[in-house]
Amino acid sequence: MKILVTGANGYIGSHVVDKLINMNHEVIAVDFNNNKINPKAKYLNVDILNEANQKNLYEILQKPDCAMHLAWQDGFNHYAQSHINNMVAHFNFIKNLIDSGIKSVSVMGTAHEIGYHEGKITENTPCNPLSYYGIAKNTLRELVFVYSKDKSVSIKWLRAYYITGDDRNNHSVFTKMLEADEKGQEEFPFTKGTNQFDFIDINELALQIATASVQNNIDGIINVCSGEPVALKDKAEEFIKENNLKIKLQLGVFPQRKYDSPVVYGDNLKIKQILENYYES
Repeated sequence: MKILVTGANGYIGSHVVDKLINMNHEVIAVDFNNNKINPKAKYLNVDILNEANQKNLYEILQKPDCAMHLAWQDGFNHYAQSHINNMVAHFNFIKNLIDSGIKSVSVMGTAHEIGYHEGKITENTPCNPLSYYGIAKNTLRELVFVYSKDKSVSIKWLRAYYITGDDRNNHSVFTKMLEADEKGQEEFPFTKGTNQFDFIDINELALQIATASVQNNIDGIINVCSGEPVALKDKAEEFIKENNLKIKLQLGVFPQRKYDSPVVYGDNLKIKQILENYYES
């Protein structure tokens, strides 16, 4: 299968490209840089947002069978104005591919669409986003689903949660722990760490994203996640042990953030079924 991956040089995208190539797919990798893109992929430097309304964009992108739209500016800055400014261009890009006849489109979603929630997040959980990032992603999803409902295209909205692994290219608390340890800090100021989140390693996430995208039996909102809540302090202690860090957590220095749920995790029934079907085939 010929698969287009936008944002292919990004933290998530570069790992997804590797998985797709390992699955023997032909990959068209689109981004502004290619220093992290697998050389077995065909690289295109195309400004997909500025060219979102280009009539022959589908042809420029090599007429892929499937598009995986992972590109998103300022993903780690949830209040960047770019989330709002670029949202319509993201929709027009996806609309252009659908109008050109593509049969499958996967789009990267986020748990930030939901806003504050306690417990399991399903595909039917109401959304009340609390940041520009969440608002833009939530609006894009609604627009894409409304536009595609009468079209012959499979839409997969891949909703991710808390990502770990390849931490030097991440912007998480685990990245900061690595940096602190390298500076020789003996303690790392922390919250109580009792909040429970749905953590997933970037390699497992990339596998879930790739596998969900290349099949068309299950679509709609698909939580790409572990489906298991884990306390932040437990995950941090595990991280310290696995990476042989000398630093120790200093629990309770910072208060719990008001917008962090005591426990939140994704319903992984769909992705489990997708993976089971893939390995059985």
